[in-house]
Amino acid sequence: MKQIASMMAGVVVEILVKAGDSVSDGMEVAILESMKMQLPVQSNQSGTVKEIKVASGDFVNEGDLLMVLE
Repeated sequence: MKQIASMMAGVVVEILVKAGDSVSDGMEVAILESMKMQLPVQSNQSGTVKEIKVASGDFVNEGDLLMVLE
């Protein structure tokens, strides 16, 4: 199972994809806010978004699962 995880602790500001969307390696899939900076979350692999595990406004820790790809 392919996964996209948070690279740092922060608040999910925006999800840029939805279930069923195709993503490629390096594509921005979400925006996190940490220490008053907004940082893009990039996919580290290609695939199709199967499930999104977080919503805008959710707090995530480093390593938390954001999305599942197939």
